[in-house]
Amino acid sequence: MDNFLDFEKPIADLEGKIRELESLDSGSDLEINEDVSKLRQKATQLLKSTYSKLTPWQKTQVARHVDRPKLFQIIEQLIDDFTPLAGDRGFAEDHAIVGGIGRFRGRTVMVIGTEKGYDLETRLKHNFGMARPEGYRKAQRLMKMADQFGIPVVTFVDTSGAYPGIGAEERGQAEAIARSIQVSMDLRVPVIACIVGEGGSGGAVALATANSVLMYENAIYSVISPEGCAAILWKTREKAQDAATAMKLTAQDLKALGIIDRIVEEPLGGAQRDVEGAIEKLGDAVEEELKVLSQKEPGELREGRRRKFLAMGRLEGVE
Repeated sequence: MDNFLDFEKPIADLEGKIRELESLDSGSDLEINEDVSKLRQKATQLLKSTYSKLTPWQKTQVARHVDRPKLFQIIEQLIDDFTPLAGDRGFAEDHAIVGGIGRFRGRTVMVIGTEKGYDLETRLKHNFGMARPEGYRKAQRLMKMADQFGIPVVTFVDTSGAYPGIGAEERGQAEAIARSIQVSMDLRVPVIACIVGEGGSGGAVALATANSVLMYENAIYSVISPEGCAAILWKTREKAQDAATAMKLTAQDLKALGIIDRIVEEPLGGAQRDVEGAIEKLGDAVEEELKVLSQKEPGELREGRRRKFLAMGRLEGVE
């Protein structure tokens, strides 16, 4: 891996030394092989030590890593016969939200998710994963279609938030997000949401109002970005690290608070180090949740989802 984060510099230095020695190795130099083996063990230990005590701000950096699993990679690995469905039937196609029907391990599912892109061209095409109103209206259309045909909905969330542009606001961004939440609340089919990177603001909740909310262990999920929170509270983005700690945005904090239902373990060093392995673990978790939810009646699924979200933030004994 070439894209190291700031706190990974000692790991980067070790792995750089390993590559240097490997480039000198002719395959028969026992001493070099032993040195490489020792350095690899040291790098692995350092990786374990580093990732076992990440701060909320460091987890935020990991969640934003450019090499983390992208929606198209997830679809390619987990969804067979994927057929994309485009447009909101009202204004335009939004490329930040991708949706369609496919087969997940033998089951037909409706897939809806945010795509950030992996290079400048695709990031611009997908607007860095920040959806406009037509994207959320497309999501609503696909959710209703899934409900009509009794197809489970699986969503994948990786967005810093909904697009805040003037045009988006003029076309009803807030209404589109609220309506997506409302439509999801009314569904009578299983809904599983996966927070795979950033789960930012209402733009994430619009796709994460689910019976089961899964979250990678190094992902983040919050009402606002740490930088945005710091700018409001302290009038400076330099306090982002303090904000990240105060906001309880890590998977571990959110599981304890009852906001998410399950933490999906990542490969050592984060999902960005083994994308295929991370996606496979996510697929296993989705399959397990889907098996449980598929045994429930349609009315039970809807009522359970409503109770789940209405209970969030409620003080015990206070109506």
